[in-house]
Amino acid sequence: MESTVAQKLDALKKLQGIDSKLDDIKKVRGALPDEVADLEDEIAGYETRIQKFDDSVQAIKDDIEAAKQGIKESEKLIAKYGEQQMSVRNNREYDAITKEVELQQLDIQIHEKKIKEAEAKIEDKVKGIEETKALHEDRVKDLESKRAELENIEAETEEEVAKLEKDREKALKKIEDRLAASYERLRGNVRNGLAVVPVKRGACGGCFNTVPPQRQADIRDRKKLIVCEHCGRILTDVEDEIVEEKPKKKRTTRKTTTAKKKKAE
Repeated sequence: MESTVAQKLDALKKLQGIDSKLDDIKKVRGALPDEVADLEDEIAGYETRIQKFDDSVQAIKDDIEAAKQGIKESEKLIAKYGEQQMSVRNNREYDAITKEVELQQLDIQIHEKKIKEAEAKIEDKVKGIEETKALHEDRVKDLESKRAELENIEAETEEEVAKLEKDREKALKKIEDRLAASYERLRGNVRNGLAVVPVKRGACGGCFNTVPPQRQADIRDRKKLIVCEHCGRILTDVEDEIVEEKPKKKRTTRKTTTAKKKKAE
C-alpha cells in the first residue's frame, strides 16, 4: 500500500531527527577524525621520504664501492706496467708504458675525487634523514595522542551511535528510494545537514527566507510535498505562525464634538 503524503513527511521528519542527532555526535568529535587522517598521511609521507633517503644513500655507497674497486684495478695495472718497464727494449716502449701508468694514476685521482664528493653527499643525506626522523617521531606522538582522544569519544558515544544507525535503517525502509535519494542529495548540498525543516515564524527553517501564506496553507494541508523556493529544502509543518492583527481604527468621539458646540452656543 502506497504511503500518503502525510506519512511520507512524518517518515522524512523522523529520519531528519535521527540524522541531526548523529550530526551532533560528529560535532563532539570535531575535527579529530580529519586531524588523525592528516597526521597519518603526513607520517606516511615522512616514511616515504626516509626510504628515498636510504635508497639514495645506498646508491651513493654502491658508487663509492665501484670507485674503490676502480682504484684497485688501476693499482694492479700500475704494478703490472712497472714490471713491464723493467724489461723494455727501447724508449718508445718505455714511453708507451709510462703513458699508461699516468692514465691509471689519473683514473685513481678521478675515483678518489668521486669518493670524496660521494661521502659529502652521504653526510648531507644523513642530516636529512635525521631531521625527517625527528619530525616523524614528533608526528607519531601527536597521532597517538589524537587517536586516544578520538577513541575515548567514540567509546562514549558507541552505544548511542549504534542505536541511532539501527533506527535510521528502519526509518529509511519507510521512505521510497527516489525520495530517500533526493533527501540524501539535499543533505549533501546544505551546510547544516538539514534537508527537512518546518516553517517557523513565517520563514523556512533552513534558509530563513519568507514562505508565502498560500504555500504555508499547502504545507498545513499535507496533500503534496512542498519545497522551499529559495533553498530546495522539504517543508513539513508550519510552526509559530504570526497572525498579523489589523490595527484598530480610532473611533472619533462625535458626542464630545457636539457637546463642545452646545457649550459654545
